[in-house]
Amino acid sequence: MLDLLNQHRTVRKYTDQSIAPELLHQLLEAACRASNTGNMQAYSIIVTTDKELKKELAPAHFNQPMIIQAPVVLTFCADFNRFTKWCEQRQAEPGYDNFQLFMVSAIDAIIAAQTFCIAAESVGLGICYLGTTTYNAREIIDILKLPKLVVPVTTITVGYPADSPEQTDRLPLNAVVHYETYNGFSPADIDKLYSEKENSDFYKQFVKENKKETLAQVFTDIRYSRKNNEFFSEKFLNVLKEKGFLK
Repeated sequence: MLDLLNQHRTVRKYTDQSIAPELLHQLLEAACRASNTGNMQAYSIIVTTDKELKKELAPAHFNQPMIIQAPVVLTFCADFNRFTKWCEQRQAEPGYDNFQLFMVSAIDAIIAAQTFCIAAESVGLGICYLGTTTYNAREIIDILKLPKLVVPVTTITVGYPADSPEQTDRLPLNAVVHYETYNGFSPADIDKLYSEKENSDFYKQFVKENKKETLAQVFTDIRYSRKNNEFFSEKFLNVLKEKGFLK
């Protein structure tokens, strides 16, 4: 299992081979065995295989080609709609229409998503997380007909890999792991931790193509700019209000 996890690759190109319904069912069952808060399973998984529906979803994910190409698209949602209805039908007064419980259900949805991914990779499938889900949650909600207290938090494409892409780099372990208490980073620490990334040919070319002086500037000015971050933050907060998680 450790070897499997260490071999993870993001797969964006898939063959035409479909995923057998029985296998997909088994993978979804494995995902739903994942840990969750209070055993409420406050999440839902929307399985999309219909080509026309995938075409509808594509613009919400900035038309990334794997949305249409992948045989299966999974949208993982924070969902307190179902649990709230159960409470109300059992003479119990639910108090789940707030940000704290959105976070609970969002975390549970992400845990289920990652469990699905590990299970899928264990049987030779490839996966790709799409970070665009919360950017355009409003559009996804409309397409998938998500009711109140249901908000999409991540999307995964899954299928049989058409190639074996290179693994993406990772920071040294001591950049992200802290023992006992948080360790502050000195300027020298930052230089050391990011030196391999910054000095790789891939990222040097990345900086050049984006006409920037440093890799950090590519992230701050182009990939995740303040303007875009604030725009999509406001957009997603409005979704949380509309769906009942924020007053």
